[in-house]
Amino acid sequence: MDLLTNPIKTYPWGSRTAIAGLTGRTASGPEAEMWLGAHPSGPSRLTRDGVERTLVDAIAADPVAELGRASVERFGARLPYLLKLIAVDRPLSLQVHPTADQAAAGHARGDRNYCDPWPKPELICALTPFTALAGLRAPEQAAMLVERLGVAALRPVVAHLAVGDMLAALRELLGLPGSRADLVKSIVWAASSVHQPDYELIIRLARLYPEDPAVLAPLLMRRHELEPGQAMFLGAGVLHCYISGFGVEIMGSSDNVLRAGLTGKPIDVDELLRITDAPAVPLPVEPADDAYVPPCPEFLLRRIVPGAGRTLPGELPRILLCVDGVVQAGDEVKLRAGDAVYVPASEGPITISGDGTVFCAEPQIL
Repeated sequence: MDLLTNPIKTYPWGSRTAIAGLTGRTASGPEAEMWLGAHPSGPSRLTRDGVERTLVDAIAADPVAELGRASVERFGARLPYLLKLIAVDRPLSLQVHPTADQAAAGHARGDRNYCDPWPKPELICALTPFTALAGLRAPEQAAMLVERLGVAALRPVVAHLAVGDMLAALRELLGLPGSRADLVKSIVWAASSVHQPDYELIIRLARLYPEDPAVLAPLLMRRHELEPGQAMFLGAGVLHCYISGFGVEIMGSSDNVLRAGLTGKPIDVDELLRITDAPAVPLPVEPADDAYVPPCPEFLLRRIVPGAGRTLPGELPRILLCVDGVVQAGDEVKLRAGDAVYVPASEGPITISGDGTVFCAEPQIL
């Protein structure tokens, strides 16, 4: 097994304390994500025989030994998952991910929204209280909440909601004519008189995006509050936006993200709405024998407090991330909070022990 050095992404929505605190460092600015895996945009690094290389290069040198024959046959010569620490201090973009077929078709036709031909299912497991908007509300409930604002410009949005067409309501909202800044001001003015969390979130979003009508998203989407240890799976087509919190995230190793607002990055409202599955909602995932097992083959996530010992079988490529205490991995490697190791499929069974907590990522194929 190999100790990993993992890149940290300094996106502006990140925290100055969460990742730095867990890894025993001081951050010089916002740190949003620590990536653990073989994604080309930020691969982990390891050292073998005195030579440092990326995990991408290590896998390319001998895919079957690194990944196992079953993983290579199912996913090709690539690690199918990306493990992350994610620290959300400011809300992320309003976004959705494609199905495998949509990703492959979009990439094949050269659509710039699709950087690769793979899907991006994802699961978030909270380390601290974690808030997200994910999935669309029942249209009649959303209609009531939006109508309560009494903003005349939003009447067409309410009309679509009243007949149950959530996607038409979103299209109407994001394409309303006139001054977007004036519309947002009207929404904020009305929301400030309603002292409820969803309306208060509108005001918070508007401070960050004063010309984006997507600040209305809290009234159109379901709000989720995860406590530490709780997990939620977001499949293809689920519209979502992470609001705050610190957690371990695992996803398909892909860059395919469609955005429609609450961001300075490129957006494509038409394509986002085309692949959004209006009835789709996130799924709570309860651990079974310490494993969070979502309905996708790319990954599962284990949260292990090994105690006297826990043995994991071989034949799968795993990444172990310690988030608390001290954990012994095999005979030689001792992990403290923030440390991680890559265990190739050829390593064979591995025993872990200790009083700490470790997350283990692996594909879900055996």
